[in-house]
Amino acid sequence: MIRLASSSPTRAKLLRDFSIEFIQESVDFDEEGICATSPKNFVYQATLGKYEANFKHFGIKELPLLVADTVVTSNGMILRKARCIDEARNILLTQSGSITSIITCMIYHSKSLKLIDISYTDYLFREFDKEDLENYLQSGEWRGKAGACMVEGFCKPYIKEVRGYESTAMGLCVEKLQPFLTL
Repeated sequence: MIRLASSSPTRAKLLRDFSIEFIQESVDFDEEGICATSPKNFVYQATLGKYEANFKHFGIKELPLLVADTVVTSNGMILRKARCIDEARNILLTQSGSITSIITCMIYHSKSLKLIDISYTDYLFREFDKEDLENYLQSGEWRGKAGACMVEGFCKPYIKEVRGYESTAMGLCVEKLQPFLTL
């Protein structure tokens, strides 16, 4: 049993899909104050901040702690969570017909191990259909998603090529975590 310190329903689904027992509870961490110029540094700083806040609150005596954060990047830009539909549209148009990298950092801390991992999954997208894009924007499913990107949803039919694990793109590289859960 582990403590997933994330409110992400997608991360919880990934753990369930891999038959990993967990409880899901976390304390908030505000990412807005992070000053990072590279996507890799940003996702590491965000994950470290979440880890420190949750470690301070929960510790690891009762359960191992798992925290994660994800950032989307395309054309050299960090694509954060969109705050409005126009911002989501611009972020998605940046990814249309381009390579989009989804970077997930996780920290797993048990009594015997501290694992820090940064994983990348690259997607080469075809051009997004304008009507399809507008329907996705109107659905609101992009809300709360880094880069407004849903590789398991809207973006899936536009994927030309994938390099990396889909779980990384969904917010937690379970394939890399799983071997360490018995330590």
